[in-house]
Amino acid sequence: MANGSTPAIGSIWRSAVPKAMSVWRWPAWAAVAGGQRLPDHALGSAVLRALRADGVDTSAVVRAPNTRVGTYFLEFASQPRAIQVIYDRAGSAAAQLAPQDIDWEYLLNTKILHLTGITAALSASCYAVVQEAVRRARTAGITLSFDVNYRGKLWDAATAGTQLRPLIAEADLLFCKSADAALLFGCTGAPAEQMAQLKALSRASAICCTFGAEGARLLVDDDLIHRPAVPVQIVDRIGSGDAFAAGVLDGLLDGDLRGGLDRGVALAAIALSQHGDRILTTRAELATVMAQSGGDVVRGAKD
Repeated sequence: MANGSTPAIGSIWRSAVPKAMSVWRWPAWAAVAGGQRLPDHALGSAVLRALRADGVDTSAVVRAPNTRVGTYFLEFASQPRAIQVIYDRAGSAAAQLAPQDIDWEYLLNTKILHLTGITAALSASCYAVVQEAVRRARTAGITLSFDVNYRGKLWDAATAGTQLRPLIAEADLLFCKSADAALLFGCTGAPAEQMAQLKALSRASAICCTFGAEGARLLVDDDLIHRPAVPVQIVDRIGSGDAFAAGVLDGLLDGDLRGGLDRGVALAAIALSQHGDRILTTRAELATVMAQSGGDVVRGAKD
């Protein structure tokens, strides 16, 4: 590409999952969390090779002829300028994903199913896939994790708020930026008040909200736990939200959500310190970064 631009392969499954899972877990590339449908040509094969190199199971990926890989164009910037993103995903193989494409037995052979609002935004058929995944996970008794992950260039706030409400209502673990909670669902006020309002919209037993430079908060068992952001010299903002979710999910798999909050905040900082939406790290490095974070707990936050 001209002017020093560099093409790269990216998605939530080259960011969130490998960040926490490929080092310590064995993730599968699930359709409802990033796209399980790829073109049956060289570019599609390149995506598969990249995912496999990250330790992601791609055995259930569907190859579709006469389709294309979705693309997005990213212009980096430093404050006060914002990073600019242009999405070109309409008509891509992933955007044409439909419920009948999914190997549901394979997908639901899991402890946790993690879904994101990005997939729901891609097309009507992708939204139907997410709906069906939520329904089947609930029926099977699988822990359902949902990250709102609002992208204003994929759908407007009014549509997203309406379409996402029935999905977040069924989550066991809910991720949402504070700004998105206000914009999409009208949840406002101080952190405790805002998160209580968000919890009222969902059956979730745990709510995770990120507050930018203020760090993140976890509402669980009526306790509101705050972890400040780890001081970091920002190299690249892309992927920090996925890194945070990955850390929390890693904690959930260990039965330690509070520890997961610590891991999430630390992984987000590590992501901000590296180029690209993927990071390379270790448990030892993560522990070192976690030691730099403090925090507090407010008991009985709902009161």
